[in-house]
Amino acid sequence: MIIRDTTLSDADAVYSLLTEFATSHRPERGVFDEVTFPRVLGAAVQGGAEFLVAEREARVVGYVLALRLPTLFAGGTILELLELTVAVPERGRGTGSALIRAVQARAREAGDVEVTVPTRRAAGFYRTLDFQETAAYLKWPVGQ
Repeated sequence: MIIRDTTLSDADAVYSLLTEFATSHRPERGVFDEVTFPRVLGAAVQGGAEFLVAEREARVVGYVLALRLPTLFAGGTILELLELTVAVPERGRGTGSALIRAVQARAREAGDVEVTVPTRRAAGFYRTLDFQETAAYLKWPVGQ
């Protein structure tokens, strides 16, 4: 398995994985292609995000997206994991863990203060990767 930076040519594979991952929002292909995917790729190129894919036998089987956020309270940047997904047949083979370990390594290299992840569904998974529970995560949907 190879963990590498996401490229423009990964759009179809990432979109396919995204449609399986998203539960609270339904991605629209046109918006994905024209706005969100290029924007996230740009943020990654500029150092404001980590956007990595896992590739097995020349096929993208998972991805992770984390955004780098400047903070005052932490005295530096935090890297917040927003999306991690692995194709269903690949789950349980260490792909998700490898993606997270790669993000953790990138956080160290960038000098981030911490890596955070808002989740309830996967808290047990993240605990196995040395994450500690620290807060509840609330949201306010702008469009409602």
